[in-house]
Amino acid sequence: MVVVVNRHLPFPHPPPPLALRPKPKHTFVCLSQSSRESSAVMIPKTTVTRKLQVVTPVPSDIDIANSVEPQHISEIAKSLNLSPLHYDLYGKYKAKVLLSAFDDLQDREDGYYVVVGGITPTPLGEGKSTTTVGLCQALGAYLNKKVVTCLRQPSQGPTFGIKGGAAGGGYSQVIPMDEFNLHLTGDIHAITASNNLLAAAIDARMFHEASQSDKALFNRLCPVDKEGKRCFSDVMFRRLRKLGVFKTCPEELTPEEVKRFVRLDIDPGSVTWRRVMDVNDRFLRKITVGQGSEERGMSRETGFDIAVASEIMAVLALTTSLGDMRERLGKMVIGNSRGGEPVTADDLGVGGALAVLMKDAIHPTLMQTLEGTPVLVHAGPFANIAHGNSSIVADKIALKLVGRGGFVVTEAGFGSDIGTEKFMNIKCRYSGLRPQCAVVVATVRALKMHGGGPGVVAGRPLDHAYVSENVSLVEAGCVNLVKHISNMKAYGVNVVVAVNVFSTDTEAELDAVRKFSMDAGAFDAVICSHHAHGGKGAVDLGIAVEKACQNNTQPLRFLYPLDSSIKDKIEAIAKSYGASGVEYSDQAEKQIEMYTQQGFSNLPICMSKTQYSFSDDASKKGAPSGFVLPIRDVRGSIGAGFIYPLVGTISTMPGLPTRPCFYEIDIDTVTGKVRGLS
Repeated sequence: MVVVVNRHLPFPHPPPPLALRPKPKHTFVCLSQSSRESSAVMIPKTTVTRKLQVVTPVPSDIDIANSVEPQHISEIAKSLNLSPLHYDLYGKYKAKVLLSAFDDLQDREDGYYVVVGGITPTPLGEGKSTTTVGLCQALGAYLNKKVVTCLRQPSQGPTFGIKGGAAGGGYSQVIPMDEFNLHLTGDIHAITASNNLLAAAIDARMFHEASQSDKALFNRLCPVDKEGKRCFSDVMFRRLRKLGVFKTCPEELTPEEVKRFVRLDIDPGSVTWRRVMDVNDRFLRKITVGQGSEERGMSRETGFDIAVASEIMAVLALTTSLGDMRERLGKMVIGNSRGGEPVTADDLGVGGALAVLMKDAIHPTLMQTLEGTPVLVHAGPFANIAHGNSSIVADKIALKLVGRGGFVVTEAGFGSDIGTEKFMNIKCRYSGLRPQCAVVVATVRALKMHGGGPGVVAGRPLDHAYVSENVSLVEAGCVNLVKHISNMKAYGVNVVVAVNVFSTDTEAELDAVRKFSMDAGAFDAVICSHHAHGGKGAVDLGIAVEKACQNNTQPLRFLYPLDSSIKDKIEAIAKSYGASGVEYSDQAEKQIEMYTQQGFSNLPICMSKTQYSFSDDASKKGAPSGFVLPIRDVRGSIGAGFIYPLVGTISTMPGLPTRPCFYEIDIDTVTGKVRGLS
C-alpha cells in the first residue's frame, strides 16, 4: 500500500533534485504563450508529453486548464498504438474507444493495476483524483512508462453543487476540463433516458393491466399482422422461458398461459425503480405520480434519485461486453408481483430498448492530462450510494494497451472503507483482475480533523488549527489512516500512502504521517506536490508505486465468500469498519428474507453509507469502534449484480447548499471559454 501526501501549494522545501530521477526519453514541449499559438505545437506530428511551466501561487483549476492547448486526441491514441479503426472521434479532444480494441489485444499481457483510494475525507476532499492524475503524469512524462489513467465521469450534481468537478486540480488535471466535467460524450444522459424509459414502462404497464381484460392485453401485445398472423417479439421469449413456456406461436398458448404471460400484476408498493436526473434537487426525493385525470386514480408515491445512482450506471460500470450489458439490463428487478415474484425489465419488454439507448455509452472516452498522458473516462457511480468505481471495460482495455511493465491507475471513490472495499469485493470479482498496489491519499488537514480538530465545512474558512503546526493533533488523527492501511493490507496488496501537501503543512507534521504509515505496515509513504508541480511533484510516488507493484506476488483476498448469507456478508463489512454488531430494521429483515427466497443471496454487498465516518454517524471521526451499524433497508441491483443495504440516513438524491458552485460558473461570451469551474 502506498500513502500519498498531496501538496496543493508550493512545498515548504524544494522537491527532490532531478539528478535523482530517471531521465525521460520523451521529447518535452514547453508551452509558453507564443508556442501555444503555434498550430505545430497544438497538434504535433509526433506524440510528445508536455513539461509544464508552473507558476506560484497556483492559479485556479480552470485557468490552468485553459492555458494549455490539448493535443489532438488522435495523437494520444497514437501514443497507445491504438488503430483509428478502434476509436470514433468526438470532436478534436475526445474519442470513444471501441470494445473491438480489447478483442484485438486480448492475447497481450496486462500491465500493472493500481487503485487509488483515500482516508476518510473532509467535505473539501483530499485530492484523490488530483493524486491519481499526478501519479500518471509522473509515470508517463517523467519515468517513461506506458500509463493510462482510468477515471469516472463526473456527475453534474457535485459540479454545480458543493464539491465541484472531478478532473483533478492544479497542475494535475484532465483536459479539456470543462468538457470532462459537463456533458462529455453524453453517457450520463443516455443513462438518464434509459432509466426513465423503464420508469415510464412500469407505470404504463400497471395502468394498462388495471383497465384491460386478459384478451385485450393479449391482442395489443401480440397484434394480428397484415397476413392475419400473430407473433412474439424477441424479448417476449425471455418472459415465456421464465414462465416455463417454450411455445413459439401466440395461438398455441392456453388461456392460463395467456393470463400469466400478459399480467405482470406488479405490486405498486414493491416498486423500487425511481426516476433520475443529473442535478441535485432535494424537492424531488419524494413525489406523487399519476395525479392526472386520465390516470384514473392510479397515483402512487415515488421519487427521484441522482442519475449516477441509477442501477443502469452500475450495469455500465460492471459490464464486460455488449452482450453482457444486454443481459444485465434485462435482468434488472423493478419490484415484485403481488404473488412475490421478481419483475424484470425483460418482463416489461424494454430490455432491448435500454441496450439500444446505451449502445454508444458502453465505449470508454479517451482524453488526456495536462502533460499529455492518456486517460480513459467511463461510468460514474458514487461510492457512498453505489459502488464508486469506473468501468471494468475501460480498465481491461487500458491494461492491454499499456502491456507488460505499463501501468493502469484507477480511482475508487471517497475513503477506502467504501470505494476501495467495493473495488475489491465487487469490481474485481466481476472483472477477474487483481491489483498489485493500493494507494491511500492522506492530508494533514484531514488527519487533524480526525484527531479532534474543529469541524471542516465547505464554504467556510478553515479554523486556525488547520493552518498552524499541531503535531499532536496529527498524531491523534493518524488512527484513521492506520485503520485504512490495515483494511487494504488485508486484501493482499501492497499499500503506498500518498501525502497530499499544503503550504501550511510543516516538516514535523509530515514526518509524523510518514512514521505512522510505515509503522502500520505501508510499503512506503511519500510526500507529493503534484498539485503545485504536476507530474514532477509525484515522481517519488511513481517510483514507490512501481516498486510496490514489482514486489507483490500475493493472491487477492476477498473480505467474504459469496456463498455466505446476506447477513454474514453485511456483518463482515461492518466488522471491517470497526462495528461490534449490526441492527436491522423490520423492513431490512423483510427484504433480506425476500431476496434470499428469490435466489439472490449469493450476490456481493454494496453498502450505502456516509463517506465521512467509518460508522453511520458522520460526526464520529478517527476510527470509532464498538458501535452498532443500523441497516434501515436493503435493496437489490440484481442486473448490476449486488445487494445494497442502506445504512442510517443516507440519501440517493443530494440537495443544493445555500451557495452552490454554480455562483462562480459563467462563460466568456467573446472567447467561448468557461469560467469558474473547479
